[in-house]
Amino acid sequence: MAFKWLGRLLVLLYAAIIAAPLYFVLISAFKPNTAFFADPLGWPKPLTLENFSALFEQQPMLRYFGNSTLVTLGTVALDLLLGSLIAYAIVRFGGRIGAFFFALYAAGLIVPTQVNMLPLYSLVRKLGWSDHLLGLVVVSVALFLPLTVFMLTGFMRSLSREVLEAGSIDGASEWRLFARIAIPLSAPALSACATFLFVMSWNDLLMPMLLINGNSKLTLPLALMQFRGEYVTNYTTLLAGVVLSAVPMVVLFLFLQRYFIAGMTAGAIKG
Repeated sequence: MAFKWLGRLLVLLYAAIIAAPLYFVLISAFKPNTAFFADPLGWPKPLTLENFSALFEQQPMLRYFGNSTLVTLGTVALDLLLGSLIAYAIVRFGGRIGAFFFALYAAGLIVPTQVNMLPLYSLVRKLGWSDHLLGLVVVSVALFLPLTVFMLTGFMRSLSREVLEAGSIDGASEWRLFARIAIPLSAPALSACATFLFVMSWNDLLMPMLLINGNSKLTLPLALMQFRGEYVTNYTTLLAGVVLSAVPMVVLFLFLQRYFIAGMTAGAIKG
């Protein structure tokens, strides 16, 4: 009984640790700058939307929002397409070939992104993709692909081989088996993977900071850095931007949470 209550206490403590910075960000986004410094943890009196209006007055946030949307959706779509194809091939080939390629992509999870910064920047410049959203999408797809392959391979290994073999006996090609059987059965895993990819790509600051220079092509996290000056930082406007940038992720999770939980549970039970 004591361990049960201790577990509950630890869960409540963890929830408080998570909720505290969220509370701080939310209340700060709706209070004036003077009130922020006078009472940082106090409830905003009165609530104001001035920080959000200033956000759009000082920077073309709609353009930055569109840039982030374009990069994120392109990264997620290409990663899911390539990752599902590679994972399916690894599972279908099996044996030493499948194990080799799985280990090759899994090794990509070990290498820190910072190690690749200089060669990536040099390669993107030689290809003429520097300061271009297309180059950012390609680099993001390459960086996130090992995680996608790792997640989808683990799930596709749990798919019924009998169903795939029955389709082969009926004369279905590998493309048809992939499109008509593997992909529909992998929908929960694809949704879980898409959620991870969306969050990582939407919040990515390192790669846009490395590859993007022009103000018209800034992504949302990089654009929010414009509110941090050398001597003065407009904290309330910056935190309003943080709240605004979190809205798409919250909406996405609310729509996909059923599939996300199903994908994580299926992987835990079958894999």
